Amino acid sequence: MSRSRLMVTNFIGLIVILALLIGGGYYYVQKSNYITTDNAKVSGDVYNVVAPAAGKVASWTVEEGNDVSKDAEIAKIQAEKGSVAAKVPADGKIIQTNVKENQMVQAGQQIATEVDMKDLFIVANVKEDQLKDIKEGDDVDVTVDGDSSAKIDGKVEEIGYATNSLSSLTSNSSSDGNYTKVSQTVPVKISISNYSEHVLPGMNAEVKISKD
Repeated sequence: MSRSRLMVTNFIGLIVILALLIGGGYYYVQKSNYITTDNAKVSGDVYNVVAPAAGKVASWTVEEGNDVSKDAEIAKIQAEKGSVAAKVPADGKIIQTNVKENQMVQAGQQIATEVDMKDLFIVANVKEDQLKDIKEGDDVDVTVDGDSSAKIDGKVEEIGYATNSLSSLTSNSSSDGNYTKVSQTVPVKISISNYSEHVLPGMNAEVKISKD
């Protein structure tokens, strides 16, 4: 092998080694200081608006996407004993409507759904063996698929008191006494700030939680 070819080969080998060292160091730092998961979704406080009485929808004043204030009247139900107003229980945005004007409804029937879009949060499912490194108030970096270019600030607000699978409370066993241990996840609620209007309930998210 010529000297020049040997130098090129050695140089390439050195680059590969450096890349492995840098990559390994980055992985170690991330693993040591953060808990990451992409098993997370955007959520929010969801409120159902129900018909206060059985009757016909005499008027309907909202469409999906409308902002509403607490106690705002969105419909009148012409009931047996007169007209009754259907009101929203909280400030929010109407994300679903289930009836139309002149439609018959039953008392308690869901006629619309609203979400408080100004107070969305993330529910991240964290592996059970990682919970020991998390506490309320920990800083979180959040990325949402619907707004992936923006880094959203978050904080751990609440750690669940049970796993997502109730079957984790007992061993997964078969009739012959054998069982399979399954790693469980626990929901962690993360409050978020500085998010845009592109962030919507139900979107997938990735979180990076700073360890204690």
